[in-house]
Amino acid sequence: MKKVVSIVCLMAGIGFALASTGNLMADEEKPLIQIAILLDTSNSMDGLINQARTQLWRIVNEFATAKREGKEPELQVALYEYGNDRLPREKGYVRQVLPLTTDLDKVSEGLFSLKTFGGEEYCGYVIKDAVENLNWSKSDSALKIIVIAGNEPFTQGPVDYKEACKAAINKGIIVNTIFCGPYADGANTGWKDGATLADGKYMNIDQEKQQVQIEAPQDKEIQKLGAELNKTYVPFGKRGREGKLKQEEMDEKLKEAAPAAAVERQAAKASKHYDASSWDLVDAVKKGEVKLEDVKDEDLPEEMRKMSLEEKKRYIEEKAKERERLQAEIKKQNAEREKYIAEEMKKLGEKEDSFGAALIKAVREQAEKKNFKFEEKK
Repeated sequence: MKKVVSIVCLMAGIGFALASTGNLMADEEKPLIQIAILLDTSNSMDGLINQARTQLWRIVNEFATAKREGKEPELQVALYEYGNDRLPREKGYVRQVLPLTTDLDKVSEGLFSLKTFGGEEYCGYVIKDAVENLNWSKSDSALKIIVIAGNEPFTQGPVDYKEACKAAINKGIIVNTIFCGPYADGANTGWKDGATLADGKYMNIDQEKQQVQIEAPQDKEIQKLGAELNKTYVPFGKRGREGKLKQEEMDEKLKEAAPAAAVERQAAKASKHYDASSWDLVDAVKKGEVKLEDVKDEDLPEEMRKMSLEEKKRYIEEKAKERERLQAEIKKQNAEREKYIAEEMKKLGEKEDSFGAALIKAVREQAEKKNFKFEEKK
């Protein structure tokens, strides 16, 4: 009897081990990059916020070329604001605007919602909040990064930044710091030390510097293709209308804020990081999150309600094919655009000094240490 029990236990143990291995392999199927952006929204930070708004899509495009062992990563972004007197004092003047999400339109919307006011900038407090309250991956292979930007001493507030940064790196979360002002000023007020404690990179930028805007010959065509791309999205359910309106609203806001950023947004929408599966039927079906036969007619757009199931499937397949065609053409146009802009920047002798450039430089170096490979721009 004991032998039988032992064999059963042994087999159960082997089964558990195999199941655990299977789960681990499933987790490893898709590499993961998690970035939490912590922005100072005190009075003097309008320039920083504008840079973050207009450069989000450029950051996304940079990581759209990243792969590890031939696999494209999932990109999750979280957003915090701190140092704003409109926020509750008892919460350290800190607010989680968004948890880690793949919905980049929400991130863009969150950035446009930020308003500057007042100023008690508690860097240690906001880092501690992000470390403790975001859903960070437990996998050692995931790239987990905090990027904090501001212009006041890193030492302010009731939470010791040293303890907060040590707690971050103990969880495998790197902390990069971006000081808005002279390099020496940030280094002398704790910003460099904070990055060093959490294996990060310390950088400085001029948040008020006007960034060079280069109009490329491909811009109009990319915008035109982007408008056509929007027509391939099929809103469904309660979130459908909201998601579609948000997509169009972010397009318009970026056009008003910076024409170059609007083009970069269209390029980002052609990448796999742009995920609309929470409201778009094409993405939801493709990812296996929704079965067409399970979607009620009243949750579909008007033109699909009288279709048979086969007609619905054909309609979604056609939209998916058209999207792939447009995305391929946008990628081709954008590659030529990036080459043109790089050449023009060289002619101007311009060195970029911006939030986006600093973030990309730091995170790219850290991603490469995690065995991510980036497509070399020709």
